[in-house]
Amino acid sequence: MHWLRGTTLLVIALLAAACAQAAVTESSIEKQLGKLRSVPTAQRPAATIEIANDIRTLPAGLPKLKLADALSHLVTEGDPGQEALQTVAETLAQALSENPIATKKSDQPPPMPYVDLARLVRYEHVTVTLKDPLFDKASDILAANDADIAKADFTLKDLHGKKFTLSELRGKIVLVNFWATWCPPCRVEMPDLDAIYTHFESQGLVVLSITNEDPFKVSQLIGQWGYHPPVLLDAGGKVAQEFHITGIPQSFVFDREGKLVARSIDMCTQHQFLTMLAQAGLHP
Repeated sequence: MHWLRGTTLLVIALLAAACAQAAVTESSIEKQLGKLRSVPTAQRPAATIEIANDIRTLPAGLPKLKLADALSHLVTEGDPGQEALQTVAETLAQALSENPIATKKSDQPPPMPYVDLARLVRYEHVTVTLKDPLFDKASDILAANDADIAKADFTLKDLHGKKFTLSELRGKIVLVNFWATWCPPCRVEMPDLDAIYTHFESQGLVVLSITNEDPFKVSQLIGQWGYHPPVLLDAGGKVAQEFHITGIPQSFVFDREGKLVARSIDMCTQHQFLTMLAQAGLHP
């Protein structure tokens, strides 16, 4: 009798597990991804890890790869913690190893999933095992881009017509931030940028917020916010190209000697901004 009861419980447990597994579909994961930004900050790391683990259960193929890549874009918003970043990176690496993407010509840039994985490794300090020449190529491109950014210089006008030249700000710590009014993560981080600028301006911090949008539209929003850092207008996006900007927000910190010492690839928390600025020698 006890044996039968134990067997019944085991069968029930196996059926429950099978049902849970069956419930994980491409569609269900897409819904989870769509709701991830609305998850409370404290719960978001666990929710991200759960989605990554669900993606791993899917059969190999392009749909799985697309979902893993989409999650890699979301995990960099804010500070999800190293465990979530590592789990997402491993999930994307698994999807790429199962379904490599070929390029038609050797001189073509690597497909974006390789670039996204290389960005996680280079800028979020995760580790993955993926032996693929396209992943290596993506990593080399990022290194070359950073070398370009380290030598970058520009002159732009702010909303009031005042000129700012990056190379003329030597002696100050400069945080260059690329943003847009239509970008939700940009709008989330800008109050923190404003608070940091207001606090550290007397210590030589300059925050340059760069956008390529219409000045009137930008002025309206900035006026509502009471945003204090200079907002520079990059008509045509030439400076964004010089910084190899493919998505926003992104931020770059230059120390008092003009050396690039830190950068972000997505929305930052106040703590993350302060960590970046600490690498330029600025401390609370």
